[in-house]
Amino acid sequence: MTLTTQFYTMLSMIGMGALFGASLDTYNRFLNRSQRKRWLVFLNDLLFWIYQALAIFYILFSVNYGELRFYIFVALLCGFAGYQALLKQAYLRLLERLILFVISLYNFLVATVKKLVYSPIKWIVVLLITLVFSIAKGLWKTAAFLFKIVFSIFRWVFKLVWSPIWWILKGIWNLLPNHLTKRVEKLYNKMAGITMFNIKKIYRVIEKVKKRFKK
Repeated sequence: MTLTTQFYTMLSMIGMGALFGASLDTYNRFLNRSQRKRWLVFLNDLLFWIYQALAIFYILFSVNYGELRFYIFVALLCGFAGYQALLKQAYLRLLERLILFVISLYNFLVATVKKLVYSPIKWIVVLLITLVFSIAKGLWKTAAFLFKIVFSIFRWVFKLVWSPIWWILKGIWNLLPNHLTKRVEKLYNKMAGITMFNIKKIYRVIEKVKKRFKK
């Protein structure tokens, strides 16, 4: 190994030692050990140390093809100690500011999306639903009003046409024998009961529909 390679190796390992210290502080800042289960903390620690070892070995392999020397461990230790003594407090302050900035940016983006996207869409949907129900309610009232008018006209025409026929049938009815009229009356009462039952069912359905549209 040449002196140049050894020099680059020393500088790289000092940098990796300092980077390891910053990574360790960042990891501890986000881990929250006291709030997590032990097995999860152990698994995270294991993955962290494996990642750090692979990263250091990758840099070492890139500089001197992975040759291990005693001074490499000394350089790592010096880099870590230098970070702890000179850079740790400044890095932690910077890390906290970055975290606050990211949280503020996230809150700003969420509030912006709510005001510019979510709120307009919500009010448009509410307006459309209200409009549809208002139109349906108006159409129902119009249909009910027209039905009343048509029913009144039909009833008046029916009375006008039925009155002469009723008087004629009544006269014929009075001329029929009593046993025949009694049978006809029984049949009429039975059919009238069935008809009234069906009319009441239709009326209940109409009332339920009216109540739904009133809500």
